[in-house]
Amino acid sequence: MERADAARNRQAVLRATEQLLAEGGGDHVSLDRVAALAGVGKGTVFRRFGNRAGLLQALLEERSRELREAVVTGPPPLGPGAAARERLLAFLGGLCAIAEGNAVLLSAHEQACADDKYTDPSYRFWHAHLTSLLDGAGTDPGFLAHGLLALFDGALIRHVGPGRFTDSVKEYAATLI
Repeated sequence: MERADAARNRQAVLRATEQLLAEGGGDHVSLDRVAALAGVGKGTVFRRFGNRAGLLQALLEERSRELREAVVTGPPPLGPGAAARERLLAFLGGLCAIAEGNAVLLSAHEQACADDKYTDPSYRFWHAHLTSLLDGAGTDPGFLAHGLLALFDGALIRHVGPGRFTDSVKEYAATLI
């Protein structure tokens, strides 16, 4: 169990990261700036998150926690028990909602984690889930899962615009299964 002061510092660091992203995008986020804004030492941020990529990864994990829990243990259509097509569309709707609300974070995360994108724990979880849902699609479900996840590009989301992005992703996915 996390100590109360450690939990408080973690939340302060994540809120500071959110604020810096909102003010100036991913280029505005540095461990120094985050630490100063959160009122903690740079060493605290470094020990907890490792680097800028780890910090952005933790924030993205926090933003997607509810969806992950719903996929694993929630009721249908997100959780187990619904048909694959129904689960796929519900999951993509949830993922789109997160993506549309966090396009700047996604862009910063993509840039910071470019070399490790496919080993990122969130990516691996989403990829495994999509692969299982696309298993009956008649072709390589792992490749299709990568293709769907490639759509969740922060710059693309901002370019296409909220709502239209979600509709387009769901329309495309519906053609797969």
